[in-house]
Amino acid sequence: MTLTLDEFDYTLPERLIAQAPLPERSASRMLVVDGARLRDEHITDLPSHLSDKDLLVLNDTRVIHARLFGQKATGGQVEVLIERPVGEHEAIAQVRASKSPKPGMTLRLAEAFEVEVLGREGDFFHLRFPADRSVVDYAETYGALPLPPYIDRSAAEADETRYQTVFAQHPGSVAAPTAGLHFDDALLDRLRAQGVQTATVTLHVGAGTYQPVRVQNLAEHRMHRERYLIPPETVEAINATRARGGRVVAVGTTSLRALESAAADGTLRAGAAETELFITPGYAFHVVDALLTNFHLPKSTLLMLVSAFAGMAPIRAAYQHAVAQEYRFFSYGDAMFLARRAS
Repeated sequence: MTLTLDEFDYTLPERLIAQAPLPERSASRMLVVDGARLRDEHITDLPSHLSDKDLLVLNDTRVIHARLFGQKATGGQVEVLIERPVGEHEAIAQVRASKSPKPGMTLRLAEAFEVEVLGREGDFFHLRFPADRSVVDYAETYGALPLPPYIDRSAAEADETRYQTVFAQHPGSVAAPTAGLHFDDALLDRLRAQGVQTATVTLHVGAGTYQPVRVQNLAEHRMHRERYLIPPETVEAINATRARGGRVVAVGTTSLRALESAAADGTLRAGAAETELFITPGYAFHVVDALLTNFHLPKSTLLMLVSAFAGMAPIRAAYQHAVAQEYRFFSYGDAMFLARRAS
């Protein structure tokens, strides 16, 4: 199947891009997509779509304060957005400056410490942080919370909690696993009281998730890397779910990508790894049966992923419907509940 970028475009009025969270996490709407059938519901209706045989898989990553401001040695202003840590003391990062820094240059950040530019990786820069603390420690101490580029404001105090899931545990992401933002403790308690099981994966979301696809032929696109961990108990929970005839329901494309990456050969395995998995229509899913997700940007790799999962025609129809019904889009927006397309 030859796929082109223009097949994943749609028109979105700017007013539908959610700029702030709703007052309550579980107040979001939810568009249910099951093949050609569309239903307008709310996230609080999610329990009605799940049974005590099902397993909900959550991404327990935590967003770090990955945006840092500083100066070059020449005095020019720079903005650094960590894309992903590489070991304890190095990171791949976006660097905004009037002129791109060269290898060997140092950047003084937060008027507190210096990082060395080691080189470039495409649009990103390889930086070395001081060895006395980890990259994450430096970010958490001196950095700011990074909101997505389509939110046209700086992070406020409320974002410190609302741009994290209530089940966030392991710091390392520079963007939130946004489908998880819809859950509050009350909704999780309802699901558990109903007998729905939960398990976790950790996928640290990188700033590369916002990088545009620049090729028309999708076969030429190189996916950004992200780190993930599948705990042994999650593999056990998924095997038990299969044995009792239940479904594996991924909360977010990040949970789905971690699970499918760890089962690339058809068998799900526990452990930590990096993934460059690029899911497009035609992909054969091995693990996930249903998906809760937000609405994604035009021409984005995540729109391609959900089109692979639910079908290109159903997703096109769903997005047209969501625009017409004025759903709220992107990170702080509304949700979709997707059934996997028939093989």
